[in-house]
Amino acid sequence: MLLHYLKTAWKVFLRRKFFTLISLFGISFTLVVLTVAVALLDHNFGPHPPEVHHDRTRAVLRATMLGEHNTSNSGAGYKLLDRYARNLPGVEIFSIASQPAAAQSFLGGQKITLQVRRTDAEFWRILAFDFLEGGPFDARDVAEARFVAVINRATRDRLFAGRPALGLTFEADGQRFRVVGVVGDVPTMRRMSSADAWVPLTTAKTDAYKNDLLGPFMGIALLERGASARQVNAELSARLKRAELPDPKNYDRLIARFETPLENLARSLFGARGEEEPHLERLWAAIAIAGLLFMLLPTVNLVNLNVSRMMERASEIGVRKAFGASSRTLVGQFVVENVALSLIGAVAGFVLTEAVLRAVTASGILPYARLGINFRVFFSGVAIAVFFGVLSGVYPAWRMSRMNPVQALKGASR
Repeated sequence: MLLHYLKTAWKVFLRRKFFTLISLFGISFTLVVLTVAVALLDHNFGPHPPEVHHDRTRAVLRATMLGEHNTSNSGAGYKLLDRYARNLPGVEIFSIASQPAAAQSFLGGQKITLQVRRTDAEFWRILAFDFLEGGPFDARDVAEARFVAVINRATRDRLFAGRPALGLTFEADGQRFRVVGVVGDVPTMRRMSSADAWVPLTTAKTDAYKNDLLGPFMGIALLERGASARQVNAELSARLKRAELPDPKNYDRLIARFETPLENLARSLFGARGEEEPHLERLWAAIAIAGLLFMLLPTVNLVNLNVSRMMERASEIGVRKAFGASSRTLVGQFVVENVALSLIGAVAGFVLTEAVLRAVTASGILPYARLGINFRVFFSGVAIAVFFGVLSGVYPAWRMSRMNPVQALKGASR
């Protein structure tokens, strides 16, 4: 039955090529925009190296001090992470790293700006970087504050013209570091891992940062298998209630939680003041509503085209109804035809999407981006195409299936 529907659909598409081309254009354009959006979401928040333990990795990306009339938001401070977030039940490995900060380097009198992240040795155990040369610095390097660094491929190309960099040195903000490892470029939107250079935490020019509850740091945790992030956060919250705040007259509460970058975004957009829950469902709902609104206009246009296309088949519908075809059968056939058309449009859409993603990658708008269609983006695009086909095909199919057989044989709808 399905094969018969598809053969009929193919003949219908070829019968009115202009309507078919217009429909395919609308479908393809809509899918390109939505699939590119899905690819960007996946690029920023999906499980990509070096963040390979995506299901078990959580980070404290933001901390908040609250008072009756005051609110202070920032990254976490070293003191908060070191004193209250270490050795939590359910955490297998814990790391403290700074947010990337701009540092100036000079090459042949030319100033080069590098994004430098300061980390401990556990950072390299949680995140799986692709080392092109050498390896990471270790706990001894951190303990002894050795001026060693891991750099990315782009920085090697900029500082050393692409030559092997192991053992070579470079300057960053007046400090000279020796290269011990070179890794592949990490997209800047990967908040836990991206940088141009990674150096030991202890090489900071001052240790004043160790006294701050708020600051430019993040805590990264690899949860034990089977451990609950909710339970880990419950223990962290209990510890923070006992924290000594620097200004108790203005602040009486400290909030921080381990979460994914997507949960952090959801909490930033939809969380109320002082609320710890991420409300991830609200973010997904907002994304779904935005997608549906974007699809609304092309859906209406495609519905009108489908009605016009099906009106030409009124006599066919009348004959089939006269010979006992049920409305359910006719609706099924018309919806299958429309979904088939949407999937054909999806093929063109995927080709155009890949071209757009390659262009964005080549443009450098998103530094170190590696945009493409992986299996998650592909299946999301197929799902969007099927949904679009059903959404734009149900009403015309229902309307045509309800036609009076006598009027349909005369070529008019009811």
